[in-house]
Amino acid sequence: MTHLPSGKAREKFVDTINRVACGNERVVVRRGGKEVAAVVPIADLRLLEELEGRIDLVDARAALVETKKKGAKSLDGILKKLGL
Repeated sequence: MTHLPSGKAREKFVDTINRVACGNERVVVRRGGKEVAAVVPIADLRLLEELEGRIDLVDARAALVETKKKGAKSLDGILKKLGL
């Protein structure tokens, strides 16, 4: 994985994109010495999105199990409890 200061990433934007797209490289952009962004191949992004979707599905299933055990609450009841 390559690390670039934001100024250099800006100057060499086309080269950075080409390294990522053609070379399947990941580039981390730093500003003030801190990592602030990453440029990754689209396949990496798609994989990350798929993993997030699976995590959301696991969380949703767990919420359904909890609802079956404890019962559901109405939206009106929740809003009232929150004072909304």
